[in-house]
Amino acid sequence: MSVHQSSNIKRITTHILQEMKNRGEKISMLTAYDFSMAGIVDAAGIDIILVGDSASNVMAGHETTLPITMDQMIYHATSVVRAVKRAFVVVDIPFGSYQGNSSEALRSAIRIMKESGAHAVKVEGGSEIKESITRILSAGVPVMGHLGLTPQSIYKFGTYTVRAKEEEEANKLIADAKILEEAGCFAIVLEKIPAKLAKQVAETVSIPVIGIGAGGDVDGQVLVVHDMLGITQEFKPRFLRQYADLRTTMTEAVQNYITDVKAKNFPNESESY
Repeated sequence: MSVHQSSNIKRITTHILQEMKNRGEKISMLTAYDFSMAGIVDAAGIDIILVGDSASNVMAGHETTLPITMDQMIYHATSVVRAVKRAFVVVDIPFGSYQGNSSEALRSAIRIMKESGAHAVKVEGGSEIKESITRILSAGVPVMGHLGLTPQSIYKFGTYTVRAKEEEEANKLIADAKILEEAGCFAIVLEKIPAKLAKQVAETVSIPVIGIGAGGDVDGQVLVVHDMLGITQEFKPRFLRQYADLRTTMTEAVQNYITDVKAKNFPNESESY
């Protein structure tokens, strides 16, 4: 990736993200799933945009991330990439497209990169998917790992509660983080684990560690943009800070539009040809 000469905007790369960790600069990351939102988030200066399989929830209304397909993920990713000038774009490989079969994992990663123009892929899991990660990396595709609460495994866990509170699971998480680093992942997302454990992981591995519900002692933070902006109101975990109340703002705007249409106040003379 290179500098956009016309606008002098320097693209974020894996190398830049590593430099940010090395000098202690926090990394900002948000999700986006469409052209308009991605353009806003990118122009605001975000470092990483995640085209998350959370699109299954916030865009399609599914209860879990499991139903979203490869074609749908590529559609969202392509829309996002068209809007982005600076941010590093990472795309979730959807459930069932990489687990247990490293050849399929490689095909999935290559499809995403070729068809969407994204910069990296993200996968959930540790030692169980090491072979898939290695295979993807062998093709030159950057991989972001994801440990802790892994939503694609929700039916295995049976709950969205905090992970790795017990010593055995905490030790496995640390071991898995080391495996992901050794395999060649450029970064790791830690979701909904004790802050003390997340800090330990961030200090143990040399690659950037991005947290969501993992405390402040990691190298960066990620949130779902619809949650952060207050568009979705039902999901309010402890780790979510709502920076706006766009649901109320948007509802009022729609209601005002309806009122003006019903009252024949829109369009007025100056809004007509």
